[in-house]
Amino acid sequence: MRIYIAASWKHQHAVEMLSELLENRGHEILSWLREGRPEEAFLSRLDLERFIRSEEGKRVFEFCASSVTGCDLVVYLGPSGCDAWAEVGAAYGCGVPILGLLAKSEDVGLMRHMIRSWHSSVNDLLEAVRALADGESRCYRET
Repeated sequence: MRIYIAASWKHQHAVEMLSELLENRGHEILSWLREGRPEEAFLSRLDLERFIRSEEGKRVFEFCASSVTGCDLVVYLGPSGCDAWAEVGAAYGCGVPILGLLAKSEDVGLMRHMIRSWHSSVNDLLEAVRALADGESRCYRET
């Protein structure tokens, strides 16, 4: 499966580890981290604004937008901010299934229903991905 992980930059290391776990299981990860990692853009708000407005920022946006709407599955890694939730919304609107890794401090309201199933552990999430890839409907639990 082609999988996109929607998450905050603050979860960089968790995204890298989850990407590796999923790739070891035969999945392709459409990684925004690999596409563009301008750490210097996050040193200050001004640097971030420059990156967002730059050609590089636009290129990374296009990669993320096309990946999240064209993949087989989105995994939401919480808690994350408005960009990750925008990606979830775009995927949901395109009918892409979304699984979520629930964080204790997740602060989302009604839109949580865009996530087909929430999982409280990485192992539970990996099992749900496996079941989805195998065509099993039991990977979905009511949100």
